[in-house]
Amino acid sequence: MSPLRIHARLRAALSASFLRRCHSQPPPGGRLDEAGPLACRLDSRSVVRFRGPDTVKFLQGLLTNDVRRLAAQDIPAGGGSDSQTSYVPTPNLNHRNPPPLYAALLTPQGRFLYDLFLYRPPGANEKLNRSGSGPGSDDSEEPFTLFADVDAAVVDELLHCFKKYRLRSKVEIDNVAKEFSCWQRFGNNLCSEIPSADEPEAASVGWGQGIDNAGVSAAQGNDVGWRWFRDPRLDCLGFRGIFPTNSTPPLVEADKEVNEQHYLLWRFQKGIPEGSTEIPKGEAVPLEYNLVGLNAISFDKGCYVGQELVARTHHRGVIRKRLFPLKFVNDNGEELQQSVSPNSEIVDCTSNKKVGNVTAALGCHGMGSVRLEEALKKSPNLSIKDKEEVRVRAIKPDWWPVEWTQLEEQQIMAA
Repeated sequence: MSPLRIHARLRAALSASFLRRCHSQPPPGGRLDEAGPLACRLDSRSVVRFRGPDTVKFLQGLLTNDVRRLAAQDIPAGGGSDSQTSYVPTPNLNHRNPPPLYAALLTPQGRFLYDLFLYRPPGANEKLNRSGSGPGSDDSEEPFTLFADVDAAVVDELLHCFKKYRLRSKVEIDNVAKEFSCWQRFGNNLCSEIPSADEPEAASVGWGQGIDNAGVSAAQGNDVGWRWFRDPRLDCLGFRGIFPTNSTPPLVEADKEVNEQHYLLWRFQKGIPEGSTEIPKGEAVPLEYNLVGLNAISFDKGCYVGQELVARTHHRGVIRKRLFPLKFVNDNGEELQQSVSPNSEIVDCTSNKKVGNVTAALGCHGMGSVRLEEALKKSPNLSIKDKEEVRVRAIKPDWWPVEWTQLEEQQIMAA
């Protein structure tokens, strides 16, 4: 399916009529916070492949996170395209490919452009052989490869942007959305039952004694070794993975497979944005959209595009607004069934002063960038501009670090 068709489908899905219909039909098992494990294919995401000896070095000089964590051996800090050290992948003798990495590409001015989930696929020696009795052969000639799941609505311009930065780097960049799809498993039951990155259902397979990581990898994925990983942002988001498009991932129960709107609602209730619409492209300041708390930024990796503004904002420690989960209610505190349009202004209806913007909405839930002072006061006077009957409640998520709001709360109490 082309990115334009996907984008059109998502716009239709977010129409008012769809939101009302989705809100009136609860997920399997009742409330989202009681259901699980649910699973869905993420049609809003597309898969891109980076392949070549300079892959890690190339991405290290562009992205906000430390891509060296996905490498089999270290490369110099900074690792930009001007580095003279070539990356030569080495066999992974532990038979375990590393967990995925969440990162962002910024403008030179430090504004958000695109987010990426980076995966290093299993090598030949990390998969079962055809008989299932041992590891596959180690093919040292296989080019180093990373996959990324990205926002499908902007995949073409993302590819153009990366190719613009490539210059002489030895890396191929391709859209492989036809061959691979992104999936998510989520739900409170899933998160509370699984203490580690490995699913218990696959913990006793393979050859030899005890748990074998290559066997776990194959059981969690399929005959090519794809597997589920804990979401690299927060444990409460469950598990994420890339799988071949022509097959259903393992551990996906037929009666628990849902459409993507349930995953959107799960994220909105926790205030976790994803993609270049929920994090406004070319406008959003990464720290205001909580990308530090979502493990998307490394402050000791070295230079990358837009690093100066991010580092300066972080070290000053002054952030006046953040992205909050929102709930839309009436004057009596009852949830509203009507939809709220993204980009709607949030105002204090007593002074008509703007305090924020809605960035995404689904039924009575949404997310928005709101000034910390007004949000933490839990003022009942916040509403949508020109729609005073639509009251807005900004909710501080449980996963926020204490220091994010501690200073602001002290200032509010002192006032």
